[in-house]
Amino acid sequence: MKKKLHLLLGILFPMLLSAQGIAITPFATGFSRPVDIKHANDSRLFIVEQDGVIKILDDQGNTNATPFLDIDTRVRSTSNEQGLLGLAFDPNYTTNNRFYVNYINNSGDTVIARFTTSANPDIADDTSEEILLTVSQPYTNHNGGSLAFGTDGYLYIALGDGGSGGDPDNYAQNLQSHLGKILRIDVSSTTGYTVPSTNPFVGNPAGLDEIWSYGLRNPWKISFDSDNGELWIGDVGQNNREEINNVPIVNTGYNFGWRCYEGNATFNTSGCPVAATTTFPVAEYNYGGSPFRCSITGGYIYRGSMFPNIQGWYVFADYCSNELGLLEPTLGNTWNLTMTNSGFSPNISTFGEDVNKELYAAGLSNGTIYKVFDPTLSVPENSLTNNFQLYPNPAKDYFQINNQNRALALKEIAIFSFNGKLISTTKITTENQNITTEQLTDGIYIVQLISNNGNVSYHKLVKN
Repeated sequence: MKKKLHLLLGILFPMLLSAQGIAITPFATGFSRPVDIKHANDSRLFIVEQDGVIKILDDQGNTNATPFLDIDTRVRSTSNEQGLLGLAFDPNYTTNNRFYVNYINNSGDTVIARFTTSANPDIADDTSEEILLTVSQPYTNHNGGSLAFGTDGYLYIALGDGGSGGDPDNYAQNLQSHLGKILRIDVSSTTGYTVPSTNPFVGNPAGLDEIWSYGLRNPWKISFDSDNGELWIGDVGQNNREEINNVPIVNTGYNFGWRCYEGNATFNTSGCPVAATTTFPVAEYNYGGSPFRCSITGGYIYRGSMFPNIQGWYVFADYCSNELGLLEPTLGNTWNLTMTNSGFSPNISTFGEDVNKELYAAGLSNGTIYKVFDPTLSVPENSLTNNFQLYPNPAKDYFQINNQNRALALKEIAIFSFNGKLISTTKITTENQNITTEQLTDGIYIVQLISNNGNVSYHKLVKN
């Protein structure tokens, strides 16, 4: 039997290490139409529900009984793309307790508002609302809704083209409208906001001061790469292309092309500028097909430490096909796009980072929050031994880690099935800590050790 086990490992491990991709595993349930996930530079996750509620989720998957914020009576969410849509915490939140939301009010218009947290850090002061900006919405769809702070400290606001289909009023190319744009404002003052002097149309009557870029159809989700500060935009297409844009933060007004172009394809070029002035997407995929793809959910560049093989890759999803997507950087500043079935049918509406830059996703239709992980655990095989050993191994009810001086530097242990499914995580809090294996069936597992300084190693564990 021992010889067979060694043979099995020899066969399976090269197969395990050869494939690459991402997967999701349930982390918490019980949410109602979650549409955004943010952190406030601590261990909490803030889950935004479309009806107007923000709830707190801890790092063990437990939800606070009392919501962080409830503005349901101020929010219209009767149409599918309305509601409380975006959240961003001030870069100085730890000292000023300020955060920002993007919602559709009872008149059907976009509101950008600032709130502060109460004396209880888990509960916001719902009477502290200061409305900074209101944008009239001509239709009920294409509201965008994403908020994010750039590394420049400014607040970026993603707004759709106002709705209907095909941008019939040409809002996205109209520089006298906030619609179909990404706005940039400075919210560092005590009240209100100012416009950064470096915004591209400041002092230029051709465009509104708040506009930073334009030519977007429905930028449902935007994010900043925490490594280089570049902006990533998942822009939902009409009925041909779903597109991903990636640009550095500069002071020139990017024109992303809509309604003139849908992705790289011509849509309606009547009255449009020349193509050379357009910033085309770094990646796109076709609408339709089988599985049916219809709406991109923009995500994040992965900058966590748990899964080094997807470091620097862009993670996204398609809302309709329930596929997970990856953009892998390749030579020549190009990207290789792949999409795989998630194994679930949640209608992924958003992604989010925790304070450690690990990624999560939310299912709109089932109210589930998922952890994103690399199912291949693809690391060089010689790194599986490193300086730690698991004992006893094979294990029955538990195992420990030898070399306690080094083991005390560990922060967390994760156990994966041999095909890559995350089974459990355990925080290391004491010496000689027993890691239970009672929940495991007999078989072969991968144990991931995460140190306090971010180093990761992988080990094979046999349960019998």
